[in-house]
This record gives sequence, structure tokens and C-alpha cells, in this order.
Amino acid sequence: MRPFVYMFFALLMGAAVSVHAQGKNVHIKFELYNDVFEADADASLLPAIDSPVNRQAIKEFYNNVKDADYESLLRALVSYKKKHELNDWLYYQLVRRVAQHIAPKQENYARYTLYKWFLMAKSGYDARLAMANNKVIFYIYNDEDIADIPFFMVEGQKYMCLNIHDYPNTDLHQEPPMPVNIDVPGATRAFSYEVTRMPDFTPAGYFEKELAFVYQKKTFSFKVKLNRQVDSLFTNYPGVDFKSYFNIPLTGETYSSLIPMLKKNMKGMDQTKGVDYLMRFTRYAFLYETDEQAFGKERRMSPGETLLNKYSDCDDRAALFFYLVKEIYDLPMIAMLYPTHITMAVQFDKPVGNSIIYQGKAYSVCEPTLQPDDLPIGQLSAKYQKQEYQVVYHYEPAGQQK
Repeated sequence: MRPFVYMFFALLMGAAVSVHAQGKNVHIKFELYNDVFEADADASLLPAIDSPVNRQAIKEFYNNVKDADYESLLRALVSYKKKHELNDWLYYQLVRRVAQHIAPKQENYARYTLYKWFLMAKSGYDARLAMANNKVIFYIYNDEDIADIPFFMVEGQKYMCLNIHDYPNTDLHQEPPMPVNIDVPGATRAFSYEVTRMPDFTPAGYFEKELAFVYQKKTFSFKVKLNRQVDSLFTNYPGVDFKSYFNIPLTGETYSSLIPMLKKNMKGMDQTKGVDYLMRFTRYAFLYETDEQAFGKERRMSPGETLLNKYSDCDDRAALFFYLVKEIYDLPMIAMLYPTHITMAVQFDKPVGNSIIYQGKAYSVCEPTLQPDDLPIGQLSAKYQKQEYQVVYHYEPAGQQK
């Protein structure tokens, strides 16, 4: 394991919820995203479990629920996932909601966690449990480059901890978890943190935010439709690799309110001038603060979160700039990571300013974050010119990939 940056739990969004018994069934109904999730669960899925829990109690829990009629609930979960094309991370948010309303977290945390584990495992994911003193630790198989959360290795496979945010003061070096070995048939799939499609939210949940910045002595002001539920989706989201991070999309409503407006404002601009416009939009339309100042912890924000929040830092601006350039111009780009900064460089038909050579091709630096000087395309801030950097993401449009 390695040092961790702990993320704190925030309740998921949602409207009215009903969970009530009907004979031998428990009826579950709640709103999620822009739809209603509804299912019946066998009441025998709700065995009592004492707290604090131990390894034997976990095994007894599994022996009880595995013989219950959980298929109807599982079909409803998988059907909802397919209908809304939910990536694994968003599907897990649905499972959390179901577990919360079957076994409320505040009443018995261990029981709530065991339901999450059981439903994820029965959904086909290789989910595991462990005990660290009296704490139930929930892991899942993941083969991606994930930072900020603990993991353990089993036979060469990496398992990431899904619930470390619920134990913010726990050091798993000092309290090493002991696995609870339970074989769940069919639970073999790796879990992915990639989010390639945002869910559809209820239109009524959107609000308009005005954004403004000055470009070539002209003030551009426009309104963007945003939804606060985007923040909730990523509350406990870990540090994913830059490819996954940069490619988190906007919601459909936000996209439709922003991208056409930017294209309209850029009409008549050539490619270089248009990228310059986007660079200065990401640089000047938002206030700058470090994550530590704004949130008290490291937090990489998706493009939608950057638009939503008052403050953002360099990695947030880089991700937003990348997304806008990709959607509007689809140009090759590289992300350049310095010890305390990240910036972007774009490959134009003809390089602008001082070029960055990467894999034999010339890229022009496009600084999306406010610097002491008003940097044009092709100019790097003086304080980084002698620092080493690492290219942490290289994007090639589909038609140009080798």
C-alpha cells in the first residue's frame, strides 16, 4: 500500500424514496437521474446483523442472503444500467442508493456495506471484503492506474478500496485488513472508474450560470446550464489516469448550452485564433484557487465541475481546455506535467511560437491557467522554462492514430 489522500463521503442526490413491505416482498422505489428506479426484493434479503461485526457474522450474512430471492432486484439493477448506459462508477452510485434504502447507512454501517458488496458481486464484479479491527473494508478488482485510495494485491491482481472515505482517520498500514474469504460464483469482472457518458438529469434540476471574460478588448458573456448533481457524482471519485480524467464529458444539457455558443462567438476565426479564444476563456472566466484553499484537499474536477464551481486550479483548467479543443477542433494535444503545474500544448498545421517536440512532432504551448504574464500561444511561463516535465497524456484524433 502507499500513502493516501482521503475523500469524504457526501450523500447522493435524490428525491422521495419509498421502501415498504408487501407480504414477503420489500418494494423499493426512488428517483435517480431522470428516471424512477423500482424493484421488489425478497424480505429474506434483510437478515439482522449485529454491530460490531466480525468475520463469522459476514459469512453468516452471505449464507442467508445468497439463498434469498434476489434475482428480481438484480434484474432491475442490470436493466436500469443498460437502459441508461451507466459506466461502472455510475452503476455503483445506483447500488449505493439501493443499499441505503434497504439498510440505511446511519442505522448499521456494516449491514449497508455488506449489501453494497453483495449486489456488486452478484452483478458480476470481483468484489472482496476484509476486516480491519471492527471496520468492514470493501474492495473491488480494478486494473487501472488509480491514485489516492488504498489497495491490496491478490495473485497479481489489484483491488481498490471503495469505502475508505467512510474511515477518514483510519491508517490501514497501522490496521492491516484481514481478508474475509467468500467465493461468489460469477464474480470475476474488473471494475472501471472511467466515465465516458454522463447521465441524463431532470431538466428542472438545471440552473443558468453566467460566464464572462475579455478577449481582444471585447467582453464575452453567456449563460451555461449546469446541474449541481454533477458534483455529487464525483464526491468520492479517486485520482484516475489523465486519459480517463480528461475525457469525462459534459452532460447533454450543459454541452448544448456551451459548445454552440462558443462556436458562434468564434465564427470567422481561423483555427489558431479559435484555440487562443478557448485558452483565454479557460484562463480568465474562472477564479483561481488551489484545491487546498478551495476544498481543503486535492480534487481534480471534471469539465462540468469546473464550470459549476467558483474556483479551480491548473489541472481543472487543463481538463476543460482539452475537452473544448477536442470537441470543437479535434486537434492532437499533449498534457505537460511539471512538479507543481500542468499545462497543455496543441499541434497546429503550422507551429506557433516556441515549439515543444514530442515524438517527432511540434506542439505549441497553450497555457489555460492564469500566469503573471498574459501569455500568447507558443509561450511558456518563465518559471517553468528550465523545469523538467513529463507528458502524461498524448491525444491523437481517431483519424490520425497509428
